[in-house]
Amino acid sequence: MPMKPYVRHDLVLVQTSDIHGKGLFARQRLPAGTVLGVLKTKPARRNGPYVLWLDDDGEERHRVLCELRYINHGRPANVAYYDDLTVVTLKAVKAGQELLHDYGEDWA
Repeated sequence: MPMKPYVRHDLVLVQTSDIHGKGLFARQRLPAGTVLGVLKTKPARRNGPYVLWLDDDGEERHRVLCELRYINHGRPANVAYYDDLTVVTLKAVKAGQELLHDYGEDWA
C-alpha cells in the first residue's frame, strides 16, 4: 500500500534559487537519512516541468504536485528520490543549503 503524501514543512522551505528560479532549502541542519516527505504525484503522459522518471526508459513518469518538485539538479546530490516516492537526505545538509538531486547526464 502506498504511503500517504506529505512534506516536512518544519524541515524545508521554497526560496529563490541561483540554479533555477525556485529551489527547496533546509530550514535547519538535516542529518543523513532524514525523510523529507513522500511525493504527491499523478501519472504523466509526457515529459515536462516537474515530471519525475522512475525508470531509465521514461515509461514510469510522475508529475510531482507538492513542494518537493522544487528540488533542483546538482552534483554532488544531497537528497534522493526513491521508488517508493520518498525523498531522503543522502548526507548531512547545513541549514540554509539548497537540496539537490542528481537527475542524470541529460541535466549536466
